[in-house]
Amino acid sequence: EKAKLLRSQPARIVEPKGLLYVQQREFAVTTPKDGSVSILGSDDATTCHIVVLRHTGSGATCLTHCDGSDTEAEVSLIMSSVKSFSNTTGCGRLEVHLVGGFNDDRQLSQKLTNQLLRAFDLQPDDVHLVTFCVTELNDREEQDIHFPVIYGIAVNVKTAEIFPATFPEKGPDEDLRSAHILTGAPLTNVYDAKTEQLCIGPYFWRPFPHVDFWLEQDDAQILQNLSTSPLAEPPHFVSHIRSTLTFLKAHPFPSRSLFPDKKPRIYKKNEEGLWEQVCSDKI
Repeated sequence: EKAKLLRSQPARIVEPKGLLYVQQREFAVTTPKDGSVSILGSDDATTCHIVVLRHTGSGATCLTHCDGSDTEAEVSLIMSSVKSFSNTTGCGRLEVHLVGGFNDDRQLSQKLTNQLLRAFDLQPDDVHLVTFCVTELNDREEQDIHFPVIYGIAVNVKTAEIFPATFPEKGPDEDLRSAHILTGAPLTNVYDAKTEQLCIGPYFWRPFPHVDFWLEQDDAQILQNLSTSPLAEPPHFVSHIRSTLTFLKAHPFPSRSLFPDKKPRIYKKNEEGLWEQVCSDKI
């Protein structure tokens, strides 16, 4: 019933003001006391799942975008991140919302759904499954081709409302963060709720293999080879991958060109509610 209700809502456009956008293999956690961030969100999930974990007592909320790379470790990580904000409150319970995936040919969505359920089940704490809109419950068919109904969701940290969403702005440092994922990064926390700062890096990777070869390929080749579900990708998938590959080609050694002082790139929300880079010497 809950999945049906969520699927029936049209995706809302979430503007950058007060938003913290979470990319694949990233997570962010904050509380209703946060003066900068009121919405956590992520989209472009095809076989991936977006997970929201919330403690009803403290209101501490975590959103992550899982792709099945190391699900058990990722669930442990988000559990401890939410619990670190919830120790002071005796009352309340942990609630989880799982959204994403569809009936894809390779059954990658189903595999990830099973991994997530198992990982939460293995936790020593009680976790209550509140929203379950994944795989076959998030599937629609068009001319024998399957697609997800919901590609992205947002959670309002203040009110706990979860809704289907799209995000015109996915920054800051969108290409840098995507490059980190494409080079095989583990799940990464990008936000410090205590200082209300978005911290990107320092990230290090080896030069991306065959980057010139991939950049020479046509759209169909990129879609076929670099997507888990070529037929169901959003229209901007290829341009996003090209942009990330171009970034990787420009920065084969990020320790030299992007993080020479080995310090993160730090952003804070300005008066308008938009991210603005903070000079690292001010910290």
